[in-house]
Amino acid sequence: MKAVTWRKSSYSSTNGGDCVEVADLGGQVAVRDSKDPEAGGFAVEPGAWTAFVHDLK
Repeated sequence: MKAVTWRKSSYSSTNGGDCVEVADLGGQVAVRDSKDPEAGGFAVEPGAWTAFVHDLK
């Protein structure tokens, strides 16, 4: 099994805060809460993630 590499936005502060982490799963993008990574997360199709990020801008 390939290790998952989680990352946060470069805009996230280093002192906690409300952040999400994302990981490339190949055919999907995984998303989880950085404050509670053990709670799990969810995965979306890359196109859905791209549209979501685009709408945030």
